Amino acid sequence: MDFNDVLDCAKSELTSLDEHLIDILDISRPPSLEYAKNLAKVISKLSPLLGNMIEFSTVDLLNQYDWCDNGKWVRQDPGFPDALFKSDIIIPNPGIEIKAWFPFATEITARFKDSVNIFSENNIDVALIAWLPEHVIWGKPKIIDVLVVSGKSVAEARDSHYHRPPDYIVFEPEDTSERTSNLQQTNTNGYKLQTDKCDANEAEILVESWGPKGKIYSPSVEYQRKLHDLLGKFVYRLDTNYAKLDRIEHKEIEAFKQQVLDKEYQGKTIKQWSNVLLSKDEERLEEALKTIL
Repeated sequence: MDFNDVLDCAKSELTSLDEHLIDILDISRPPSLEYAKNLAKVISKLSPLLGNMIEFSTVDLLNQYDWCDNGKWVRQDPGFPDALFKSDIIIPNPGIEIKAWFPFATEITARFKDSVNIFSENNIDVALIAWLPEHVIWGKPKIIDVLVVSGKSVAEARDSHYHRPPDYIVFEPEDTSERTSNLQQTNTNGYKLQTDKCDANEAEILVESWGPKGKIYSPSVEYQRKLHDLLGKFVYRLDTNYAKLDRIEHKEIEAFKQQVLDKEYQGKTIKQWSNVLLSKDEERLEEALKTIL
């Protein structure tokens, strides 16, 4: 067994979890329609807490599989990736970065900022776990669907999508390999050119001087030096919305998102439920909630 075998088995285990109830919290059934209406308006506020709990429980679920004494999944908090297969036998240790998604949110808000350099051995996957309360707004968390993809593919899609010099540039983290693990930096950042505060044409001329491949992203030290030169000569703003999974245009993630939103759930598609819960039409909301109480 090598790290690819471990990741393949873990992927199979995770993708078989659709319809699985996670016994970590149980939201009580609303005692009245009025209570249900109020709960519907605030249910999304529970998603960060429940999302973290789902990530924790995923490690326990993976350890229910018989790994034949080759190792054990451990939760790294803080740390990257979220789940690491600790093993003295299987090197490099495979890992899974876990992102929980509450589909009633307006978008997949989880971020993925980790440098593509971390995935050089392709031993880390990303698991996107979609979940909802089993009765739309009440009950136990229920896994709706799971996507597992190569972490390297997500990092490459992000860099390719965002990096558009000179208008937008992606920076690798500085080299912190000699620091202790808790002080090492692994996150990339995105910067947007402030065209009202500098000459965009001059910035374009500088980028053109880099040659025909000058606009193609690279994490190499040489290319990053060019980006630092650009940042030093022109005015850029740190993008605080950078690297949301919903915006990086990863084909498999986009297909997964649509697949989840189109799923039938308690009499409506998840997208329809989302629209109802966000609607200001009280009568429409009441009629929908009556079907799940």
